[in-house]
Amino acid sequence: MSALPPLTSIRAFEAVARHLSFTRAAEELGMTQAAVSYQIRILEERVGAPLFLRRPRQIALSETGARLAPDVTKAFDTLRETFADSRGLVDGMLSISSVPTFASHWLAANIGLFQLANPEIAVRVEASPHLVDFGTEEFDVAIRATSRLQDGLVWHLLLKAEFAPMLSPRLVEQYQVREPADLLRVPQITPDDPWLYAWLELAGVSVPPTPDRPFSRLGAQNLEAAAAIAGRGLAMVTPAFYADDVASGRLVRPFDITGWDGHGYYLTYPEARRNSPKIKAFRDWIVPATEGLRSSQGRSE
Repeated sequence: MSALPPLTSIRAFEAVARHLSFTRAAEELGMTQAAVSYQIRILEERVGAPLFLRRPRQIALSETGARLAPDVTKAFDTLRETFADSRGLVDGMLSISSVPTFASHWLAANIGLFQLANPEIAVRVEASPHLVDFGTEEFDVAIRATSRLQDGLVWHLLLKAEFAPMLSPRLVEQYQVREPADLLRVPQITPDDPWLYAWLELAGVSVPPTPDRPFSRLGAQNLEAAAAIAGRGLAMVTPAFYADDVASGRLVRPFDITGWDGHGYYLTYPEARRNSPKIKAFRDWIVPATEGLRSSQGRSE
């Protein structure tokens, strides 16, 4: 396959042919008029014939130039349309990575409101505990539970990851849970949960030794809450996510004592992308939309 002439020269020819002006082509391309003329000379040498007829105060396409111009212009139009379409797809799709608990207990129920307010933006949500690498993965924003805010990223607190014990009404009655120490008799869904020990200390209960027997771990708060609703034991969860379950009687929060270890649920994205229209639209929607979650926690931000 024979090599194409330099793309810079082809681009200069397309602009000059369209404007029939070296001056206007140079302005469009951000080049000097001399540089445009040089690129045209390179192309004429490759083609082996003049592409323009130089006349006083005007130029015209030569026979060879007139034969080349329509196909070259069509090719550049195709490229412009292709990149415009690709840019539209990128700008019109918001990719969100979220930790599973936030995704299942708030985002899934509310993301439709964002789409109603922003019908030009499609949304893709992936629920995963995986930490996104914005440099190598195609996500625009992430929602993470953390206490360590990484440099180079913008962070917006959506909700403090507070914790309190919850269990089914049946277990409350079965184990006669009347004071915090009574929880020690209730089966623990995750017996070595650090939230459990922190909460017991906060409630003034002597912390029992870590069990040395084998036990299962569900590994995600939303799974532990599902097990608690099913009556399998006590789960340490973030109360703001389960207000509806408490109101409906599926879960009981037997005590008002709330713990917090500094973790929070944050919206995060690269500093360099803070002005991206779709990221700005999502940020401007989700931060006010989660205000009700934050205000229900009873702590000042």
